[in-house]
Order: sequence, then structure tokens, then C-alpha cells
Amino acid sequence: MAVNLIRSTRLFPDAPYAYAATVSQPDLVFTAGACPLDRHGRVVAPGDVAAQMRQALANLAVALEEAGAAIGDVVKTTVYVASSDGGDLVSAWDEVAGFFGRHDAPSTLLGVTILGYPGQLVEIEAIAAPAHHGKAHAGPDAGR
Repeated sequence: MAVNLIRSTRLFPDAPYAYAATVSQPDLVFTAGACPLDRHGRVVAPGDVAAQMRQALANLAVALEEAGAAIGDVVKTTVYVASSDGGDLVSAWDEVAGFFGRHDAPSTLLGVTILGYPGQLVEIEAIAAPAHHGKAHAGPDAGR
């Protein structure tokens, strides 16, 4: 399987992400929104968008790994930032861009009013097309 990131010479050429992506297989992983929670379910770094995004990204990586996927298998992300301040969105996006590096899959960045946990400022969800078939982790809820 290969994720093919699509760039266009007919659209703004310096966008910090691909405009689209294609995959050559039907197996997909859809993550829940990864939140900035520690192992005890507490929101980390109150008031710090960048630190919360780093934790959410680390949690996303674990969720993908448990599903048999990796960051390089991500086809699309959606990033939510509970703020109307453009600087907060930029701060969150800088963390996402640094985490994904050259694998700049298509993404949507949204400023929203509120997220699910008290003090939560960010969340990220992903769709991935894992390269390795049949290696997904069968957790305790498998088959439910």
C-alpha cells in the first residue's frame, strides 16, 4: 500500500499540506479524536495549546499503532482548536506540521467553541491506510 500525496500546480503552490491523497487499497483506520489526556485521563498543560497538541499527537500515534498503522500511513487529519484566536490555530498547526514532517497529508484545521473535556483546547482525528494487513491489535473490545 502506498499513500500518494497530491500536490497541484493549479492551486496555491506553497500550502503546507497536500491537497488530496489517494490510496491503493480499501483497508482504512479511522481514529477517534485524540485528546491531550495523560494516562490518568487528565487534560495536560492547561492553557497551553502547543503542549496539549503534542500530547494529542502522541496519543494519536499510539492509537494508530494499536490499529496496525503508523504516522506515514495517515491519509487525512482533522484538527480542532477551541479558540477564536488565529495565533492559537497557528500554534497547534505548527506542532502538527512538525510531528508529521514531510508526510504532510491533507488536513482541515478548525477553530471551535468548545471540546469535550474541561480545559481541553485541541483534538486531532485521522484516517489512515495501513501498509501491513492483518496486524491490527485485537483489544479487549474486538468483535463487539
